[in-house]
Amino acid sequence: MKINVYQVDAFANKPFEGNPAAICPLAEWLPEQTMQALAAENNLSETAFFVPEGDGFALRWFTPATEVDLCGHATLAAAYVLFEELDYQAEEIRFSTRSGTLSVSRNGDFLRMDFPAQPPIPFELPVQLVEAFGATPEACLKFADIVAVFSSEQLVRTVDPNMLPLAQLDCRGIIITAESTEYDFIARWFGPRTGIVEDPVTGSAFTQLVPYWATRLGKTTFRAKQVSERGGEVTCELVGDRVLIWGKAVLFMRGVIDIDI
Repeated sequence: MKINVYQVDAFANKPFEGNPAAICPLAEWLPEQTMQALAAENNLSETAFFVPEGDGFALRWFTPATEVDLCGHATLAAAYVLFEELDYQAEEIRFSTRSGTLSVSRNGDFLRMDFPAQPPIPFELPVQLVEAFGATPEACLKFADIVAVFSSEQLVRTVDPNMLPLAQLDCRGIIITAESTEYDFIARWFGPRTGIVEDPVTGSAFTQLVPYWATRLGKTTFRAKQVSERGGEVTCELVGDRVLIWGKAVLFMRGVIDIDI
């Protein structure tokens, strides 16, 4: 079997920025174990697969270790492949996913994703989090991820956490965030339990961060940056119970996977 694959840098203005994702368009689903094996072989934070469904597509995301319920950057990358590589003509793409229907539309030079808001709620501070970061956050919350809010922008930018205690936490990942002088806020995302030490840019994290910072800062539109080594700027807006996320994407590589299944 031959499977087309595209590697796309999401939330990037040029190659080697943002977050790389592998995108595999399919006519029908492969066995789940095959998709997981391909994601492990690609060894990127996400490999996404989509198949035609109704007037849109069904979309699934896999880390090297597991399938996940929501992924922002690989959704952006999948939409980019449809628009730019597969000549999809409509102005909006609708994806059926484990997190409901997600849409991506053209918005000038950007793609705009429409995701459900996931407001985190206060959560008892785990001792492992303090051990991992060597500091106590001013707030701790949780939805899919544990969100640790620090008063120091410099700490969020420079801390090198101990992954062993983070891997003990029962959550998808750990977000650290702080208010910023250059942006409205900055963030980083760590996911040792999903096979990702640090994710370069985590679109789905902003579905949790935006509701929090909207309450904290009293505004609904934000310029934010995920301050990983590769980094990525994100523009986002809270609209009711939805979070709109704008980003660009760049094709890095086209290829063909040749496997027997």
